[in-house]
Amino acid sequence: MIQVDRVTKHRGGRLLWRDLSFTVARGEVLALTGPSGCGKSTLLDCIGLIDSLDAGTIHVGGTDAGRSRRRARRLRRDHLGYLFQDFGLVPDMTVDANIRIGRPGRSRGARRMTTAEALERVGLAGRGSDRAHDLSGGEQQRVALARLVVKQPDVILADEPTSALDDDNARMVLDALGDFASAGAAVIVATHAAPVAERAATVLRLERTS
Repeated sequence: MIQVDRVTKHRGGRLLWRDLSFTVARGEVLALTGPSGCGKSTLLDCIGLIDSLDAGTIHVGGTDAGRSRRRARRLRRDHLGYLFQDFGLVPDMTVDANIRIGRPGRSRGARRMTTAEALERVGLAGRGSDRAHDLSGGEQQRVALARLVVKQPDVILADEPTSALDDDNARMVLDALGDFASAGAAVIVATHAAPVAERAATVLRLERTS
């Protein structure tokens, strides 16, 4: 589902990684680990077509967006889902509105879960009219998960998704990511936490360059 082929990236004049290659298949969870500054988040941003490469290619579902902004937007809309450390919600919008942001722009065949059903699945039934800024950190991450439940993306990119959560919410997030993989998604998680990496089938450690 994801093919990273000989990618290179510099940041602020410093090399993050060179000629890096790996693949992530459907149903697989890969953990990116390594010290701060090694480029884990930047690699996720490149895979998620938010940042650009200096060299190499990344194919998502067999498609390389290259330098095409239009193709990148289509891939983000149709295939990619994100789970951020800061939850990625619009604070002044309602829970329902935040979840609707993630709805796909195309039909995928099977009936999609409604917003209410997704909220019930993540333990927030009846909270759709609440404002995101009124929720706790754990509840906001549950809303972000509900957004993924509705979208059902082929690829999920999670950047330190448990770092701001208590043990119960962290466990719920990890269980949900495992469920997405079991349903056929390719999941990549950037993490410092050993318990998170231990849940992954494959671990790729990045090293910090001098």
